[in-house]
Amino acid sequence: MADTRLIQGRYRLLERIGRGGMGEVWRALDESLGRQVAVKCLKPMGPRHEPSYLRVLRERFRREARVAAALQHRGITVIHDFGESDGVLFLVMELLDGRNLSELLEDTCGHPLAVPDILEIAEQVAAALAYTHGQGVVHRDLKPANVMRLTDGSVKICDFGIARLGDSIGYSSVSSRLTGTGIAMGTPHYMSPEQIGGAPVDHRSDLYSLGCVLYELATGAPPFDMDDAWAVLVGHRDTAPVPPRTHRPELPEAFERIVLDLLAKDPEERPPDAAELHARLLVLEPPGRLARPVTVHRTPPRLPSVRASVRLPEPRLPGWARNMTTGSKATGPGPRTPLPPDPAAALTGAWTEGLAGPAVGLTGVWTAGPAGLTAPVQRTASGPAVPAAGLPTVREAAVPPAPEALAVLVARHQEGLRLGRLGRWEEAGRAHAAVAADRERLLGPDHPDTLTSRYEAAFALSALGRPGEALREYARAAAGRERVLGPDHPATLAARQETAYVLGQLGRHFEAHDVYAAVLAARERTVGPDHPDTLRCRHNLAFNLGRLGRLEESYRMACEVAVTRSRVLGPAHPDTLVSRYEVGYALGQLGRWPEALQTYREVAVARQRVLGAGHPDTLAARYETGICLGRLQRSAEALRLFRELVDERTRAQGPEDADTLRARHCLGVNLGRLGRWEEALAEARDVCAVRERVLGRDHPETLVSRREIAVGLGWLGRWTEALAVYRDVAQARQRVLGADHPDALTSRNDEAHCLEQLGRSTEAVELYRQVAAVSRVRATRSRSGP
Repeated sequence: MADTRLIQGRYRLLERIGRGGMGEVWRALDESLGRQVAVKCLKPMGPRHEPSYLRVLRERFRREARVAAALQHRGITVIHDFGESDGVLFLVMELLDGRNLSELLEDTCGHPLAVPDILEIAEQVAAALAYTHGQGVVHRDLKPANVMRLTDGSVKICDFGIARLGDSIGYSSVSSRLTGTGIAMGTPHYMSPEQIGGAPVDHRSDLYSLGCVLYELATGAPPFDMDDAWAVLVGHRDTAPVPPRTHRPELPEAFERIVLDLLAKDPEERPPDAAELHARLLVLEPPGRLARPVTVHRTPPRLPSVRASVRLPEPRLPGWARNMTTGSKATGPGPRTPLPPDPAAALTGAWTEGLAGPAVGLTGVWTAGPAGLTAPVQRTASGPAVPAAGLPTVREAAVPPAPEALAVLVARHQEGLRLGRLGRWEEAGRAHAAVAADRERLLGPDHPDTLTSRYEAAFALSALGRPGEALREYARAAAGRERVLGPDHPATLAARQETAYVLGQLGRHFEAHDVYAAVLAARERTVGPDHPDTLRCRHNLAFNLGRLGRLEESYRMACEVAVTRSRVLGPAHPDTLVSRYEVGYALGQLGRWPEALQTYREVAVARQRVLGAGHPDTLAARYETGICLGRLQRSAEALRLFRELVDERTRAQGPEDADTLRARHCLGVNLGRLGRWEEALAEARDVCAVRERVLGRDHPETLVSRREIAVGLGWLGRWTEALAVYRDVAQARQRVLGADHPDALTSRNDEAHCLEQLGRSTEAVELYRQVAAVSRVRATRSRSGP
């Protein structure tokens, strides 16, 4: 055949356009009719079979090919002819002008497709399956590579009948038989549990495979995306899929429900047929018919890391915003836990003066003192502080600064720290920046005290939601400390760890992962795996793994840190409880809400016993309990809990405290869940007004409240007003975070959805396309590494 390039004297092979496990696909010319076609040549059966067996296979091929050729539907690839040539079975099909879904995902570097595109594809595939299942035909190999999207937007399923042919001939991509290694043949990412177990397969197996395909289109990866084929098969059989909106919160809730229904392990729990599925999808089909506004993808609060012992408002977007949906807000680790000191903060002085309060919840009570400007010191086991070897002292400077000038800088440094403890980050940032400039002038750019002031200025910028500026300052501090103190000095590692955090704030989680991993390796090498700083870095790395979508790894690492802290510090130590708190968050990310609820309740009880009922950390665990109740649709219980928290936080911290406002925000969210949208809108307006006055108009938490106003307006049908608010939030996030930040992109999606609701479909589609283009560029850049 390859020599003559002509099959049966009619089909001239022109160009190979595809190759797979079952054979090759060629663009060919039907010389009888003068049209171009696609010819699929199955692999030769070879001489290994007896002639009688081959006769049975040929008859089976003809029967299956006739069944496939009889399918006549706009969503099914047309089969024109079939036969055998030189021992090779072939099918002649219509030549399609388009890309299969696997290629579309490759074009976007694995980034998920736009929501309108996903819904359109899903509706057309469901319609085609409804037809074929009605004809008694089951595909059995539905996967992205077998679904084509043509240039005109129409969708066609390919290779009906091929799976059964492959089963008979012995090289099916979905054969339930196992190889000698015990692994199912072919790619297992789209196989139903009954296929894996060798049980009888019916139309509901196709529905499961479609659920896998839609999951990948919506999130960028199949539901069980492991490198090991056996692990994938076990996932299909035994593991509940992570809800798609965990990865991509802007997906419509109704769409997520459809996907999870399709992915039910038991066929009886899936939709009964594709016709019902098609009817459910039609309700979601764009434009203008999405059930609710799309969701903002948010960045979580900072997890414990080396930092001054102060109680801080969360930078960027708060914990209660993590994974929240419109009207069904979700999880987060809650208010930021107080953080231990930067080991180089005021490197040249002893920390003796107590701060505003103990850093309970991490590694004990940390103290701090005046930032003296003498030589950096190190403590010996039995003697007084001595100058750190190899570091310059002020007395070595060519023109020693006047003691009075140094004393003034110490006082100004302390004032900056005090302002930070009060949450007055704008003033604190200005104070530290000014001290850094003066210390650089007097002591030089690489003097430890100059670098400490830069570090503090960077932290203030991070707390203000200005991660780009913070990143530049942390980078300067880290580089300077590495030159002066060495790459493995605790102060250098502290600055690098904070660099990783702000990279995460900027959505650059791949780069953050690399920095966290390097810092962790250095900490393990220098102070050991059980040191509090090492465990803190592993804690942060676990969280970042979750942001990369590596949820199971994130959960396992969080559990490991919790176990190690329990062994080293004790099960009731505040640090241990912080890690158990993170385990609760990871469970929520995995959609295991009952377990997350139980974990948060246990942490709340333990903290109440150790820290007291009114301690901020105890209240934070109760707060997360309320988040879980909401996710479990127990909104009435959640509403009661958040009312209690608002009262308790108002008494303890005041009505304008960040934690009080977060509790009020969640109270409003649960009012919305209960359909009390007028009350929810009023609460959102009140919280937004306070945040704008206290934090500023463009602060991330203010923007979250402003968006919640738009959500309420949308639910009340006031879409014109909602559009103005959504647009304002999108523009602010672009200004603060950058046009390609995930939160900014999701806000643009909010805006596009609102345009759909107003019937302005052309504008909406264009905006969706713009967002998709920026997302593709961002995904490519992220995967290329730092």
